[in-house]
Amino acid sequence: MSQKQEQLRKPEWLKIKLNTNENYTGLKKMMREKSLHTVCEEAKCPNIHECWAVRRTATFMILGDTCTRACRFCAVKTGLPTELDWQEPERVADSVALMNLKHVVVTAVARDDLKDGGAAVFAETVRAIRRKSPFTSIEVLPSDMGGVYENLETLMNAKPDILNHNIETVRRLTPRVRARAKYERSLEFLKRAKEMNPDIPTKSSLMIGLGETKEEIIETMDDLRANDVDIMTIGQYLQPTKKHLPVIKYYHPDEFQELKEIALSKGFSHCEAGPLVRSSYHADEQVNEAAKHKQMLAEQQANEA
Repeated sequence: MSQKQEQLRKPEWLKIKLNTNENYTGLKKMMREKSLHTVCEEAKCPNIHECWAVRRTATFMILGDTCTRACRFCAVKTGLPTELDWQEPERVADSVALMNLKHVVVTAVARDDLKDGGAAVFAETVRAIRRKSPFTSIEVLPSDMGGVYENLETLMNAKPDILNHNIETVRRLTPRVRARAKYERSLEFLKRAKEMNPDIPTKSSLMIGLGETKEEIIETMDDLRANDVDIMTIGQYLQPTKKHLPVIKYYHPDEFQELKEIALSKGFSHCEAGPLVRSSYHADEQVNEAAKHKQMLAEQQANEA
């Protein structure tokens, strides 16, 4: 059997249970009525049926559905984006309130065509959700915004509950996997976010199966912790179309469990790791774990004092 054929054969543990109940169909209908996009659909997330039908959560994707980058792992369409929709923050906030979400994730396409990288719309979306759903925790997942830290500051000033920015892959593979993004710039982005507001937990995600070694995965953990990242997620890379990078290895669930234990031993407050884990998978649980970890550290410091 050829290597290509081997890559295309998914193991048993990657089978997905479909669920199109009223939660799923109702949520999909609402998204279309409000002209909203979700990364769940655009990036072909394998957990869409669990999140929409069972957990009734979704990750909103703002700033349109067209990305200015063409990363070789991502199914979101690329090209020249349309102009900004300044009504989008209110529509997202209305949907969050209608769904009565306890936790919401807001991500966006990369908008390298904009001077602020879309930071103003991002920040206004956070503020709009706060106004209409004051008890909802908010997680934001921006691009690196071109490494312009004034843009990051605009977003951090809106005070999200979690700042999430994905490292995506190991240092060696970054030039091949991520368009325009840089490994060191992502680390610096996460570091700056923590410096701007130390009370806001930071988070990053790593997808594996692209040809990285275990040593490189552990090195990435160390790099994230060296830049004060609190939460980490690790998931299996799945090739969205034949035009994207092939899967080099499917990791067994036991290997993910081992990586999770290693991550926790390095000081992450929470690590979600598994074949179908994605950046916003069970994000509502992660914010709770981060809060508990912060409280535990505060109590330890008080006792030591």
